[in-house]
Amino acid sequence: MPQHLQNYAQKPEKKPVAAARRGQGLVVAGKLLITALTLGLLYHSVFADGATAAAWRALLAATFTGAGRGPVLLALALVPVNWGVEAWKWWRLARHLEPVSFRRSFRAVLVGLTLGFVTPNRVGDYAGRIIELKSRRLDALGAVFLGRYAQLVVTVLAGSVGLLYFLLRFYLHDYPASELGAVVAAVLLNAAVLLPLYRSRLLLAVLMAVRPLRRFRRFLAVMPTYRAPAIHAVLALSGLRYAVFCAQFGLLLKAYGAQAALGPGAAAVAGTFLLKSLVPSLNALADVGVRELSATHLFGLLGEPALPVLSASLSLWILNIALPSATGLLFVLRLKVLRKRRKADSVPTPPAV
Repeated sequence: MPQHLQNYAQKPEKKPVAAARRGQGLVVAGKLLITALTLGLLYHSVFADGATAAAWRALLAATFTGAGRGPVLLALALVPVNWGVEAWKWWRLARHLEPVSFRRSFRAVLVGLTLGFVTPNRVGDYAGRIIELKSRRLDALGAVFLGRYAQLVVTVLAGSVGLLYFLLRFYLHDYPASELGAVVAAVLLNAAVLLPLYRSRLLLAVLMAVRPLRRFRRFLAVMPTYRAPAIHAVLALSGLRYAVFCAQFGLLLKAYGAQAALGPGAAAVAGTFLLKSLVPSLNALADVGVRELSATHLFGLLGEPALPVLSASLSLWILNIALPSATGLLFVLRLKVLRKRRKADSVPTPPAV
């Protein structure tokens, strides 16, 4: 047999992808169903009843024309601070890979936010930030993951304390053994979340031990190259951004008339952010529902009515996700225009006859 035919015959057959595609389709369909049911429940709880819908319209009108206007405007003023801190964090991570300006980092964050708005679990955020880099784009995947993971660590640390408060006060106060178990579980959870951040080589070792996860190792191989001071800075910026989020939520709650005490209210906000982070979303629109249901439940335990909490949570989503995504769209369109110009410039013009 000729050599080239022998090599061709020995090539392994490609695995069928129909089953994988069917599985992905089922996952997407399931997420769409959950999103539709959640939004349907929110619609039924607010708009289906005429009295409730009228009360919400009156609440919105009173907020934007009365004393609530000041807190809303202050929450709006914190939006560029929020994403500026995120851009600062990405600048600290990206400059480890190549020289990059803060302006370019801010633009990358907005582009990533816009692309992540319509992609599952906001994976477009990775693409948006990588587009703005000129080299080492494979390593940039690990850098983006590191920044997002640091934000998740802060969310888990604060959120576990918030949910622990509700467990101990409302569910386990008559069961001392269960209370101790919940405290120990929270401590172990926080330790388990913090460990991969500072011992990323252990995370890579786990990826190598699990065969289906080995393909992700090359994307995260850059993580151990970040020294402890850089991780400290990224974690501190994640905490600062989390504080801005909480301040915005608190201002909006005040604007709409919620009157929860500071400590329990902060626990409810932290628990809401954690529950939202633990639920994978199809896109940014799916976040609307998960956060609202969590917030209304936790604040409901504190005796707060649903409408002010629901209004504050929806306003938080509009201010921090919808409006910045629309702004980032301008940069996305600009990128497309620049690419078209570069392609046009690269086409040689025919010589004059």
